[in-house]
Amino acid sequence: MNIAVFMGGSSSEREVSLMSGKACAEALEKAGNNVTMYDVEWIGSNALFEAVEKTTKNGTDIVFLALHGGLGENGGVQGILEAAGIPYTGSGITASAVAMDKNISKALFRYHDIPTAPWLLINPENIEPAEVKDTIGYPCVVKPADQGSTLGLSVVRDPSKLKRAVTKAMLFSSQIMVESYITGKELSVPILDEHALPIIEIRPSHEIYDYECKYTSGMCSYVIPADVPGKIAQIVTQYAQDVFKLLGLRDIARIDFRLDEQNCPLCFEANTLPGMTGTSLVPKSAAKAGIDFTGLVTKIAQNAYNRKGTASYGAKSI
Repeated sequence: MNIAVFMGGSSSEREVSLMSGKACAEALEKAGNNVTMYDVEWIGSNALFEAVEKTTKNGTDIVFLALHGGLGENGGVQGILEAAGIPYTGSGITASAVAMDKNISKALFRYHDIPTAPWLLINPENIEPAEVKDTIGYPCVVKPADQGSTLGLSVVRDPSKLKRAVTKAMLFSSQIMVESYITGKELSVPILDEHALPIIEIRPSHEIYDYECKYTSGMCSYVIPADVPGKIAQIVTQYAQDVFKLLGLRDIARIDFRLDEQNCPLCFEANTLPGMTGTSLVPKSAAKAGIDFTGLVTKIAQNAYNRKGTASYGAKSI
């Protein structure tokens, strides 16, 4: 296949995307594909549209999306590629947009009886600590509602520190969510073609699985498969598959959970373009299932290639 890898971009996760893109490109080349890498930075640059134009002219079969966050993961780039008639890896426009918006996706979880932690979308200009106390309670988590990699996230134990946490979150988004802080095991379930890979138990060195723990070697340990009772593992896996289908996701995604004090798994979000770096979760889980990194990215690329020439490359309806 002739594959264009789109990486970098202009979101807050740009540096991680560059690492993911390089790793994926190397693996795809190892599998015998002809690969071209594009840094599709879109702020103050025409790089994205120039890359799309080049891929339409040079016989590119698919675009492998190694973007994270922002326009690259919220359906924006997906829409541009669909308009150009270029198949791409990962979920389509609608599914990408819905999964990126945690307020919408959590509302869908609740409506379809998939347990999720209580949350509140707040007005950053009119913060009411008392409302947070009454509806969510403390400690709570304050985070952007439409970002990834825990960027801008804070755990707030003292109501007097709520405004500071909101200010931090607003550096990344104007949509701010307050969510119950759930103690207990943090779990993640990669889904490849609607099939669940081994559950990952995340043990960060910090209180939360933050940006530093995610992307700094040695800052986190992982147990794969997760050290949970078999019945709990079955429930978590089923919920992850349900979320994948509910949101209309495709190819690859990672569904994140925490177990509460009653061992009930609460779903927090779906990642439609999960990291593909040396410390990323999906490759670790795939390896445990006997799928090496080259095989993983090849499978994802083949799925996109199989959609080439179809009437639509979009997501399934929700």
